Amino acid sequence: MIAELGLLALVLALLVAVVQASLPLYGAARNDLALMALAPTGALGQVLFVGVAFGCLTHAYVTSDFSVANVVQNSHSAKPLLYKISGVWGNHEGSMVLWVLILAVFGSAVALFGRNLPPTLKARALSVQGMISVAFLLFILFTSNPFERMVPAPPDGRDLNPLLQDPGLAFHPPMLYLGYVGSSMAFSFAIAALIEGKVDAAWARWVRPWTLAAWLFLTGGIALGSWWAYYELGWGGWWYWDPVENASFMPWLLGTALLHSAVVVEKRDTLKVWTILLAILAFSLSLMGTFLVRSGVLTSVHAFATDPTRGLFILLILLIAIGGSLALFALRAPALKGGGLFAPISREGGLVLNNLLLSVACGTVLLGTLYPLFVDAATDGADKVSVGPPYFNATFGPIMVPLVLAMAVGPMLAWKRGDLGAALRRAAPAAVVAVFAVVATFILVDGPWLAPFGIGLATWLFVATLIEWADRLKLFRAPPAVSWQRFTGLPRAAHGMTLAHCGLAIVVAGTIGAAWTVERIQVLKPGEAVDVAGYTLTLEAVRRGSGPNYAFERAEIAVTSGGRAIAMLLPERRFYPVQGQETTEAGIRTTALGDLYAVIGEGSEEEGWVTRFYWNPLVPWLWLGTMVMVLAGLVSLSDRRHRVGAPVRAHRQPTSQAPVAAE
Repeated sequence: MIAELGLLALVLALLVAVVQASLPLYGAARNDLALMALAPTGALGQVLFVGVAFGCLTHAYVTSDFSVANVVQNSHSAKPLLYKISGVWGNHEGSMVLWVLILAVFGSAVALFGRNLPPTLKARALSVQGMISVAFLLFILFTSNPFERMVPAPPDGRDLNPLLQDPGLAFHPPMLYLGYVGSSMAFSFAIAALIEGKVDAAWARWVRPWTLAAWLFLTGGIALGSWWAYYELGWGGWWYWDPVENASFMPWLLGTALLHSAVVVEKRDTLKVWTILLAILAFSLSLMGTFLVRSGVLTSVHAFATDPTRGLFILLILLIAIGGSLALFALRAPALKGGGLFAPISREGGLVLNNLLLSVACGTVLLGTLYPLFVDAATDGADKVSVGPPYFNATFGPIMVPLVLAMAVGPMLAWKRGDLGAALRRAAPAAVVAVFAVVATFILVDGPWLAPFGIGLATWLFVATLIEWADRLKLFRAPPAVSWQRFTGLPRAAHGMTLAHCGLAIVVAGTIGAAWTVERIQVLKPGEAVDVAGYTLTLEAVRRGSGPNYAFERAEIAVTSGGRAIAMLLPERRFYPVQGQETTEAGIRTTALGDLYAVIGEGSEEEGWVTRFYWNPLVPWLWLGTMVMVLAGLVSLSDRRHRVGAPVRAHRQPTSQAPVAAE
């Protein structure tokens, strides 16, 4: 009965979405406040009904209701509770319910917190959200019913894919979906603005918090997925340019560009058309990612194995959403006139360069991701083309170099007309430190000759960002009380920008560290040892045991350096009998300078075990940098100016103090 209640809730959510998608839009055209008021009511009704459906599906998983086919296919009674819950979204049908739930949550947030939005803009934006909900609720009900019954009910389920039975994968999809679906809000505001024919600074202020929230979640989701791939798949790496990885990375690139472009609209009343286009394309790429993982066109550890019929349905949604929005853009965008003029060397010019480089980078990733699919489709599978890391490293990396160089100087330029010479003089200490970092890296570390320049690039961005922040506060140039007053008076969004740029610099350094990776592959018997990057790793024993729903072999690897015990690594091989599948659990020792990484393969007491050891320099900096970027998003989101429609009270400043520059 619970399953039928969940299905009924989805049907009711569809009916509410139809009303939300139509009547408020008509009311906005007629300036009918009663009809426009249905938009927030519909958004709240949607989140209620979809929430009930999601709760019913979660109940079926937690109670192991094997009369529901979806639970049979993706759960098992012996599975730990965490993975029973995460199994709700660890499959195609359940993940789509989560997708629509998050869509409804964002719509309800606008309904609740967008009280100061103009009624017509609010009604139109929520109507567009309703249209998206209609499309995906129809998709769920007609092709992906999560509540389908199985008669007779089997005694137990087939279990969740063992690769997904991991804490990282329990939280990665919801966070990624919050980023994917969150971009729908900027899309809806963009379409509403095109219908109204009006984009101004107020519109940019309303769009930025939703874009920032989506960017924040997408950053965290990508980082969690990369971290999971690093320690769970046992290959020693953290990013492989997998097409599904790219599907989440491309919306992040355009979302980053959109954040910066919206700043220009808000501050200078220009780049309106470009900002609208970015909002459309960012969500379009999110939809494309949904298509790639559910269409069956990709074979990936991240992809759902689904039939092509579902892919065709999503492709139809994709074509209507992208085609319709771009057609509307072509019709209405010419009427959006930009107001402010600016010189090429200015803060606006720097942000335009930022946008261009991010967009080109996104285009190179898009080409490398889709080209093999086009070739495969054009030749009916006769020709297979593989586009892997060499292509992406050779094309994406060079685009990032000028971007990072410009990021350090751009915030030092004035709005409208800047002085590049003055900005470079301010950044000169950063250049000196960066050169020192390059030289020191050349002397201290052997490896590819370009890698030290990458470390210098990261150092340049980090130090220049701190210099710009210190200049705003007049650190060491004014009494501490004055600097503290400027610190507290600086908008939180400005602090967030500093944190984000510092976080990216740390990520760049962590990425460059891969150039010095050391790998050792060998067969070891208990008592045998191997030297890796100054450490001695000794296989002491391999023990067998069992977990909640798996059996394992666990290696005990002693790590010493100079005869001193450092750590004990415990990599595992796990066997899940229900699905007959093996997984790996890497043993990792993390330090400030890198990770010592161990994996155990097949073997026996007589012949020994295949072992793989890695020294991954600076890889912890990747996770540290992304955490700093997520923190930056939270700090910026807490800025009062980013609360939708919130009035900003003017504070009287002492006449002796100069006003603090805003972001």
